[in-house]
Amino acid sequence: MPGKISIMPCLDMQAGRVVKGVHFVDIADAGDPVECAKAYCAAGADELALLDITATVEKRDTLTEVVRKVADVCTIPFTVGGGIRDVESARQVLSAGANKVSTSSAAFRRPELIKELISEFGVDAVTVAIDLDINPAMPSGYEVYIDGGRTATGADAVDFAKMVDDFGVKVILPTSKAGDGAKTGYDLPVIRAMAQACSAKIVASGGAGTMEHFVEAAEAGAEILLAASVFHFKLIEIPELKAELKRRGFGVY
Repeated sequence: MPGKISIMPCLDMQAGRVVKGVHFVDIADAGDPVECAKAYCAAGADELALLDITATVEKRDTLTEVVRKVADVCTIPFTVGGGIRDVESARQVLSAGANKVSTSSAAFRRPELIKELISEFGVDAVTVAIDLDINPAMPSGYEVYIDGGRTATGADAVDFAKMVDDFGVKVILPTSKAGDGAKTGYDLPVIRAMAQACSAKIVASGGAGTMEHFVEAAEAGAEILLAASVFHFKLIEIPELKAELKRRGFGVY
């Protein structure tokens, strides 16, 4: 049984608005990030993720003004990802009020970046996100994707997670392209494989649709449960989710 389970709503950002897609495409508007952040703090979320989903592809920095506004209202730790490609871009986001940065494509292209970020900001400020998709040709059955899920890399996702874990990263955030926004459940085999291979906390991301999906992810070894659609559109309320996890034997905050 893992330690206590954290609930982490995710604000996917595009052009200053919260959006939600399916399989990384079909993007729909889901509200104002500041109002969403306030609501999630009030609802009992443990952490918040803010992901600028097109920053990397558009080769620009994360929207630091949005980060600053969210920091002004946020009473829980929040992680910002998207466009974190070097120490300076991370510094801008952390200076704007984020507690942690999440790096994905840049960390894959140049893994030394992970060491640089840890050295500069400390291990607690660095999360590595891994977008992935099913590929039976890979040893684990999963392949790393970069550029917001657009580019296949030929690298095994669990092997990459192990390497990241060896750098001392405390949180690894895998998102399954197959599950993203589909509400059909988290990709449990990859959560299980990473949880068994790594000492870092594994974030379950991509596919939550029911209370049972969250429970399944926790049973598979995820210690942080991330979701977007079901929280944004109030299909699942955070207090009820925590009560269900507790009823099923998990510690919650």
